[in-house]
Amino acid sequence: MNKSFRSAFALILLISISIQPSYASELLIWDKLSASSAEGYVLLLRHNLAPGVGDPENFKLGDCSTQRNLSEEGRNDAAEIGAWIKRQKVKIYRVESSRWCRARQTAELLDIGKVKINKNLDSLFGGSNLESHPKTLKTKQKILSHRNKRGLLVLVGHYVNMAALVGVGVDSGEGVIVKANKNGVIKVLGTTPNLGN
Repeated sequence: MNKSFRSAFALILLISISIQPSYASELLIWDKLSASSAEGYVLLLRHNLAPGVGDPENFKLGDCSTQRNLSEEGRNDAAEIGAWIKRQKVKIYRVESSRWCRARQTAELLDIGKVKINKNLDSLFGGSNLESHPKTLKTKQKILSHRNKRGLLVLVGHYVNMAALVGVGVDSGEGVIVKANKNGVIKVLGTTPNLGN
């Protein structure tokens, strides 16, 4: 093994060691979620891969043929993340979804509970003042009102909505675990694994 190869190998090893504990710690929250006493946890999940940006000009709410839909990869990844959640043995309180087809398809393919449509999760793409948008405020209130309830509330929606809610963005099919504290502040406590990318 020559010196330059050893140096490169050592650098890769160092990076992987430094990343793993951080990533592992982001997933530790799932151990708490499996406890029967777990209360107030909410999963904000972005819909899986649906190629494109925004919505087509001919977008119609009730017509999936006019919308961006999940690709085959997106459908497979949604089923995979659902299977992963099931393996964690977490009690599901309820699954709610945006009315957009790509979000609803994701929620259904998770196969972790009956899907309830929630118009407050609908995409805010192209909107303004998103942090104070009525849909953002109503979703925040839903998270706050879940604080003392047992079971994981799963909200499937869109990148811009998540960013407006908690100031973070995630890749397609990824999510963050959040919980409101007693002062009404919503904190990000962990993530879902990156299974599809």
